[in-house]
Amino acid sequence: MNPVQAILLGFRNYANFEGRATRSEYWWFYGFFVALLVAIFVASLAWSPTLLSVWVAYMVVMAPPLCSVTVRRLHDVDRSGRLAFLGFVPFAGGPRLTRLLTSPGTVGPNRYGPDPLRPGLGGDWIQRPVGPQAREQHPGSGVGPAARLGCSRCGWEQQPGAVFCGNCGAAL
Repeated sequence: MNPVQAILLGFRNYANFEGRATRSEYWWFYGFFVALLVAIFVASLAWSPTLLSVWVAYMVVMAPPLCSVTVRRLHDVDRSGRLAFLGFVPFAGGPRLTRLLTSPGTVGPNRYGPDPLRPGLGGDWIQRPVGPQAREQHPGSGVGPAARLGCSRCGWEQQPGAVFCGNCGAAL
């Protein structure tokens, strides 16, 4: 994802706190936010202290999209968006949050949605457990028990052609 796409996507999803955001989407948007913040702050100091109100207005306008992309980035590493509040914890919170935001996202779908980098990997991200109950619920589906694929680690049904389990991430 190039910088312009990432910034536009951040603004387009300014109130979307669901789904996942890639590292490049987050960091390009965050870099844009910080660069513009510094430029406005320096201009307000150099030219007029009244421009400081522009800096405050910028912070108010940019808070929702920045929070949104942060929550979606945390979702990409399969963590709750509530961990964004770690940034307010003195000393230990910032480094912990930065580590989470720089971590690679989970491969394949997770509980927050499909993988944004590999949307077809793992098939549908809403999956059902495979077992006798699942086979009894779909007796006339034309899909026999031998045709159903299940993860050997957790037992969740997988789509044909899946490389990783959509539930636990194990290689199939």
